[in-house]
Amino acid sequence: MSTSVLSAVQTAITLGLTAWMITGFTRLPGRWLRWKMFCRATFTIITLTGTTKDGRTEPVNVYSHLSPGSFILGPPQLQTILDHLTSSGRYDRIDGHGRVLSTRGEQTMEVRDSRVVL
Repeated sequence: MSTSVLSAVQTAITLGLTAWMITGFTRLPGRWLRWKMFCRATFTIITLTGTTKDGRTEPVNVYSHLSPGSFILGPPQLQTILDHLTSSGRYDRIDGHGRVLSTRGEQTMEVRDSRVVL
């Protein structure tokens, strides 16, 4: 094969792969990206404040209670962590607000008296 044919084939393959990758990561209605990890995952972005038994308030970082490397946190997992923090006596109650990003789009979320409310 001549050099120009190889160059044309390489360019065509590169452009084809680039187009495939771009369309593979475009948004679909109601979904995050097409990659399966993104379209099935539920992300929680939330700000929490814990009230201790003596009435003091302090910020609560729920991600410090997940295993290292974990970043995907849905409402049921958040509720489990809140239950643990209140039942262990660390906090009397936890309140906050944030958003849930999932296959259903973006929803507002609140935590009232240590209960997740969507």
